[in-house]
Amino acid sequence: MPELLEKLNKTYFWDINPDLLDENKSKRIIIERVMNLGNLREIKLILRHYGKEEVKKTVCSLNYIDPKTLNFLSLLLQVPINEFKCYIRKQSTNQHWSY
Repeated sequence: MPELLEKLNKTYFWDINPDLLDENKSKRIIIERVMNLGNLREIKLILRHYGKEEVKKTVCSLNYIDPKTLNFLSLLLQVPINEFKCYIRKQSTNQHWSY
């Protein structure tokens, strides 16, 4: 198993065989899971490993990020919240209780 993946909590990849993950080919899912589920130490590992710009590009293209994590990532990465795809999608989707 690659060095980065050894330092991450295996439960983030409960539905994937961690031995089949590749740090480069699987970077989207690795970044997504750690940014949504990881602790600060793991988030720092991801930022060091992939670089701030790559992480920024990846998280901005995700379809879903929970609201708390979205606000945290917006502040951490210094990206306006309206540049996240998940925020744009949420705003354009009518909720059944909205009038």
